[in-house]
Amino acid sequence: MKQFWCAVCLMTSGLLYATNAPAEATASVPSGAPASAPAGAPAPITAPGVLLQQMSQASKSLSYEFAYVSVSKQGVDSLRFRHALFEKRPFAQLLQMDGPRLEILQRGDEISYFEPGLEPFTLSGDHIVDSLPSIVYADFGRLAQFYDFIPVGRTRVSDRLCDVVRIVARDSTRFGYVVWIDSETKLPLRVDLLDRDGEALEQFRVISFVVDPQVMDMMQGLDKVNLPPLLAVPASEKLQFDWNTNWLPAGTAEVSRSRRTLPGINVPIEARLYSDGLFSFAVNINQATAADSSAERYIRTGRRTVYTDIRNNTEITVVGELPPATAKRIADSVVFKAQP
Repeated sequence: MKQFWCAVCLMTSGLLYATNAPAEATASVPSGAPASAPAGAPAPITAPGVLLQQMSQASKSLSYEFAYVSVSKQGVDSLRFRHALFEKRPFAQLLQMDGPRLEILQRGDEISYFEPGLEPFTLSGDHIVDSLPSIVYADFGRLAQFYDFIPVGRTRVSDRLCDVVRIVARDSTRFGYVVWIDSETKLPLRVDLLDRDGEALEQFRVISFVVDPQVMDMMQGLDKVNLPPLLAVPASEKLQFDWNTNWLPAGTAEVSRSRRTLPGINVPIEARLYSDGLFSFAVNINQATAADSSAERYIRTGRRTVYTDIRNNTEITVVGELPPATAKRIADSVVFKAQP
């Protein structure tokens, strides 16, 4: 059973990598979302929302270097992140400062991974997913339909004056963020991911940083580096499933779907991947096996929840960035079409 759950988590983590684009770009808002505003329609942006947009723009356009720590339930990582624009193309480097050397490079839309013991590879993308928190790259115009941006005041981080903004889902079904934004450069200097009780699940905290055109000079050599080959992504199929979800958090849309059999487990799994543009999760359906004795169970590790329920010999698993109560509500809402 543990083998199966680990396989489901691995499959879903691969799916979640593809959710960088806004959710409305590939699917319409499903039945669980409110119908008061069309998916992707612009929403009025408050002053904190404008500040968040400025943060996102600064993170994508300035030449800067961060030395920061990433704190989670799994431990503390020390990292360095560099970013610059060269001939209007983003160049970036993420380097793990302690332990085995892990390096990720970005040149335009190419993201290359270098890790000891693994063959280097390149994927397509518009930013390094593992660098800055995902909130930095969010579409705040769209999120304003479903989230509140609350000004908290000003304080100091890394000896810099920062504006503080909270991001809270209006329906209280998702996690929230608190963001500390440098008042001068508009770069994010601290980001806390909070559960619904206000407990910190993850923290991004800049220890020192510099904004300087010389960062571009340091990154310019990346233009002539031979990067690993680009991994081919299988073409998406137009799949039809005999099940659907009757409830989803407001603003959530289906991003993709797949049907596959995982290595070592002879169980076909159907999966739908969903995102609201900030948090992502997948719903997986497969036939229950003889070893599946427990009807309901869940595991939560930091931001990620794996919730499983068995109904009529069918296993329903929700995996992703959700509180357990929300994952359970989604699983309970799954309905199956009557067989002819």
